[in-house]
Amino acid sequence: MPDTLPPCPECASAFTYQVDALLNCPECGHEWQAGESAPALAEVRDSVGNLLADGDSVTVIKDLKVKGSSAVVKVGTKVRNIRLVDGDHDIDCKVPGIGQMGLKSQFVKKAPD
Repeated sequence: MPDTLPPCPECASAFTYQVDALLNCPECGHEWQAGESAPALAEVRDSVGNLLADGDSVTVIKDLKVKGSSAVVKVGTKVRNIRLVDGDHDIDCKVPGIGQMGLKSQFVKKAPD
């Protein structure tokens, strides 16, 4: 085993330590084996099944009310340069006229570039 231990794959903490065959993170409590790699993001697909990637453009397929505001994201709004994230809302983006927000992939369709 090398002198330096790899950072935690969950929280990227550098304070990992070894107990028997497992590596441990004191900050988040994650345990993993030395050869294990970081988990990959799951595939994110739009409403019609097209695979989405960071930097894609999408079109909103349904009027979406913005929570905590009277604003509405209208059908056909084109959102450029999306970023995929983990969580309930799969897409982080900047919607024209609204600003920064999270969208669910089930309410968008991949737009031709």
